[in-house]
Amino acid sequence: MSKYIKIALSIGCSIILFSSCEKFLDTAPQGKYTEDTYPYPEGGTPYDRFIFAAYNDLRGYNVHVDGFVNATSIRSDDADKGSTASDGGADVISMDNFPVLATSGRANALWLGYFGLVNQTNRAMYQIDSISKAGQDEQLKIQATAEARFLRGYAYFMLVRLFGRVPKFEIWSSDPAKQNNIPQSSAAEIYAFVEEDLKFAAQNLPDTWDSKFVGRATKGAANGILAKVYITQQKWQQAYDAANMVKGSGLYDLSQNYADIFSEKGENGRESIFEIQGTASADETTKNGIQYANLQGVRGSGNWNLGWGWNTPSAALEAAYEPGDPRKARTILYASVAGKTNVSMYNEPMPVYPADVPNPMYNHKVLSDPAMRNSISRGSWWMNVRILRYADVVLMLAESANELGKSEEARTLLNSVRERARRGAAAGVLPDVTDTDQASLRNKIRHERRIELAMEHDRFFDLVRWGIAQTALHAAGKTNFQNSRDVLLPIPQTQIDLTKGVLTQNPGY
Repeated sequence: MSKYIKIALSIGCSIILFSSCEKFLDTAPQGKYTEDTYPYPEGGTPYDRFIFAAYNDLRGYNVHVDGFVNATSIRSDDADKGSTASDGGADVISMDNFPVLATSGRANALWLGYFGLVNQTNRAMYQIDSISKAGQDEQLKIQATAEARFLRGYAYFMLVRLFGRVPKFEIWSSDPAKQNNIPQSSAAEIYAFVEEDLKFAAQNLPDTWDSKFVGRATKGAANGILAKVYITQQKWQQAYDAANMVKGSGLYDLSQNYADIFSEKGENGRESIFEIQGTASADETTKNGIQYANLQGVRGSGNWNLGWGWNTPSAALEAAYEPGDPRKARTILYASVAGKTNVSMYNEPMPVYPADVPNPMYNHKVLSDPAMRNSISRGSWWMNVRILRYADVVLMLAESANELGKSEEARTLLNSVRERARRGAAAGVLPDVTDTDQASLRNKIRHERRIELAMEHDRFFDLVRWGIAQTALHAAGKTNFQNSRDVLLPIPQTQIDLTKGVLTQNPGY
């Protein structure tokens, strides 16, 4: 669906200590609709305006931009901060080199962003209940509630992986003060809460939506995220079953060319399970988009002044690729060096390092089409964020199958990802894995996850759940990392102070 006519899943009022209240927006014309007057599209429901407010939060700077990129990618061994040495100051440098400061503005922003999303989803469910009337289609209400619970479950999954113990807010309150005195629940309690939300969503969301509702959560998205929740806890059978539900739906496959997945034309394709939607035009270059690609864009001058230059591929990631793997060229965008002119996937000559750009490598997966940059802006706010794609689910299914002793199935699934990756490559590149030993196959699956999903925000969480974070990060030069402290972010000191000590700090900070 055209990037210019995608529905903007936009914002309503959010009443909580750290949120704001804006009009509900539609892309054309801006500001036409409010929550009271919003005429839901044909095929929509009276509940849509409440749900769209929560979707808009997904595009927020505090949810999937600055802190998100820092905490999920820059903390890993696959990425470095990038930009110039001092850019971002101690706040960002500590995300790269550890330990993250208890006063970290990025950690606090993540806390505010994801709890803002939780608040929006709880408010949406309150509003759904408040306008329900006798005789209305009960299934529409259940479906709308399932959509809200999917988004809440996703928000809490992020929170528990980032911070561990966090407060559990199950209902919406118009009085922020009432939410300042709720103590943290254990990680186990939060995971159980997330599972219940996502199971409800998986049972009650549709398999697909009409194209006018591109980007809305589906049954496949709920089961896919649920599989990740289970695999994070090493609940292998549940992870296997949830991932198999996605595979068994027949709605997703690996038919897309790897190089195309991350371009504008590859958005919401056959491999897409859940993406954050961004849109822009020459008239509205940022308002309905997301700054995700801009944060990571090449930091140069003129036509290569595309962004901040943060989140650059590391030397450790560069060295991890097998010879000839085509995915390397689509992941790592090299600056030109003496005697060698590098080009982007769009055949654009790259600027020279170190003269014209501060980094030798950039994230190629966020590079936008130059034709759109020329017609809209160099900021690339229209680029979607891939949260879950089918290859991720296939590799989760392979991993859980292997842990359950299903080595033949695991190997077949693993090789299906490698087969797609090597299409068009020279003979002998990325040969099928033939291992049958569980431990050996485990390592091959882990390697494949690293390469297939490089720079896609899974690596740090994977290292933690595999119990190898300290080993991997020290090998990549991030020797300040300590398992006893750095697997979680600190609880923001600002939030501890606001609650007068009701919230307590994570160990080691």
